[in-house]
Amino acid sequence: MPHVKLFIPGPVEVSPETLQAFASPMIGHRSKSFQDLYADLQPKLQALFYTQGPVFFSTSSAWGVMEAAVRNLTNRKVLCCANGAFSDKWYDVALRSGKDAERLTFPWGTPIDPEAVRQKLSTGEFDALTVIHNETSTGLMNPLSEIAAVMREFPEVSFIVDTVSSFSALRIPFDELGIDVMLASTQKALALPPGAALFAVSARALAKAETVPGRGYYFDFIEFQRNHEKNMTPSTPAIGHLYALRQKLAEIAAEGIEKRYARHRENAEIVRSWVKERGFALFPKEGFASLSLTCASNTRKIDVAQWIQILRSRFQCVIDGGYGKLKGQTFRISHMGDETPETVRQLLERLDECLAELG
Repeated sequence: MPHVKLFIPGPVEVSPETLQAFASPMIGHRSKSFQDLYADLQPKLQALFYTQGPVFFSTSSAWGVMEAAVRNLTNRKVLCCANGAFSDKWYDVALRSGKDAERLTFPWGTPIDPEAVRQKLSTGEFDALTVIHNETSTGLMNPLSEIAAVMREFPEVSFIVDTVSSFSALRIPFDELGIDVMLASTQKALALPPGAALFAVSARALAKAETVPGRGYYFDFIEFQRNHEKNMTPSTPAIGHLYALRQKLAEIAAEGIEKRYARHRENAEIVRSWVKERGFALFPKEGFASLSLTCASNTRKIDVAQWIQILRSRFQCVIDGGYGKLKGQTFRISHMGDETPETVRQLLERLDECLAELG
């Protein structure tokens, strides 16, 4: 079977060099070789997270860490900001974790309103807040800096941020913004195989976690910190991911982080222009479109599923036909990771050809 190139919101394409590193021979996860590998990654990850603190590695999808953050940092009640499928789900995860939770809801495609966050937190009911920076289901990027400014008024509230599909696509300064937990997965903009997550935890959050009962073991932040001090992980890690991560961090350094950010911006601008020129519209509110992927409204009422099928069969590549309740009403094009303006333009040319065939 020929390989079908992925332009979906994740997993994204993984380079041959990264896949080769992923297939490196195994080492013992309690060996000196592993400790050296872990230690070598730390300063490079800290630079990407813009933090002086630890960056932990979890052998799980990002959802593992999203659940962990709620379990580790909620003593009283968590406020879950929700404006898309994944932020809605985070609220459900909080409830299933046995936490008292409330959802602060905004229409899909509409950004989180920092003033609404301020009003809710002013009640004094909450000691944790969850925010998805880049809501993948709608292609919307929430105003993180503005929300962070509000959070400085409530130092007793843990600030938990999902950067699953925005991390490494733009600068997100963990320490500067005062974030308590910032998490990212491997299969989005980092362009690694799925199955692992990275996360930074503030000293304030680690101190608070020690006071929270029922943290469990696998995702206990205190266990992560204790093992981090020995350049280890609490349990057996996906060692292949760490080798692949080392390769990817070397590629990022070679490109230059500012050039990487600029490339993601250019990719996004190319796709947004194409969407409007072809008579579609951006789904999220103007000014809040993602830099990682574009979610377009199907204003032309085309058969999105058929369009994608033609693309797949003719060119062996694929985009996404809309998530959840937006399926068929929208389509999503990923332009993160290793994609370049050249590969993005080639995809758009192919989409044009397939669109013409639809009539």
